[in-house]
Amino acid sequence: MMVGALLGGAMLSGVPAGAADTRGPDRAPESFVALSDVDPTIRHDIRYVTAHNFVGRPVRGYQEPLCLLTRETAEALREVQRAALARGYTLKVYDCFRPQRSVDDFVRWAQQDGNDRMREEFYPRIDKSRLFPEGYIAERSGHSRGSTVDLTLVDLPAPPQRPYRPGEPLTACFAPEGERFPDNSVDMGTGYDCFDELAATEAPEVDEHVRENRYLLRELMAGGGFSNYPLEWWHFTLDDEPYPDTYFDFPVARRALTGS
Repeated sequence: MMVGALLGGAMLSGVPAGAADTRGPDRAPESFVALSDVDPTIRHDIRYVTAHNFVGRPVRGYQEPLCLLTRETAEALREVQRAALARGYTLKVYDCFRPQRSVDDFVRWAQQDGNDRMREEFYPRIDKSRLFPEGYIAERSGHSRGSTVDLTLVDLPAPPQRPYRPGEPLTACFAPEGERFPDNSVDMGTGYDCFDELAATEAPEVDEHVRENRYLLRELMAGGGFSNYPLEWWHFTLDDEPYPDTYFDFPVARRALTGS
């Protein structure tokens, strides 16, 4: 994300309020699936169910490390994965469906004084008090429609991904690859959820190999019918999303799919 007023949309892209979900609050429409059921080869690193995110704790609504999506989106990702595997990579998802209650949790956090312990990694060049007014956090997110995904590419064979240890020293998300948190992703120039202008897909300051990695991800995703949000290299939305005006609020949990 870009610093200051340069970023109009930001990590939680502001979108107009749409139709309300008329189903029970903890039940997904039948058209939602777990990505792992559609393609178990796609790797998962669901950050908001952990403490390794800009809030610094598990986010309300994330109950299991699952990627829930509309079936159309999951099946499109399966095709992207096939293309990625053919080129020696695998996809790795960071976030998929995001409940409205999670977006609300972000807003409450952003409006609270203090509690900025993750600033050094995720937003070192902007004060927390500016995240909401400058659009880094918004009251609506396209993720709540079920057809937006945050993801990256990982070389095969995939190197191990060490877990984040709460309380460990933090390094700026835009630091060189060997200094920032050791994600097993190919080098994308910043870590995931980096509130900085260097996270823009075509940021001119990044090295050539980083630009090539970002363009490869964008090319693969475009081949599956996805469009990139240009201020975040990791953020893609299915062009023909089935719920373009509907924002859902069921939890990220297997029971949301089964109703059990």
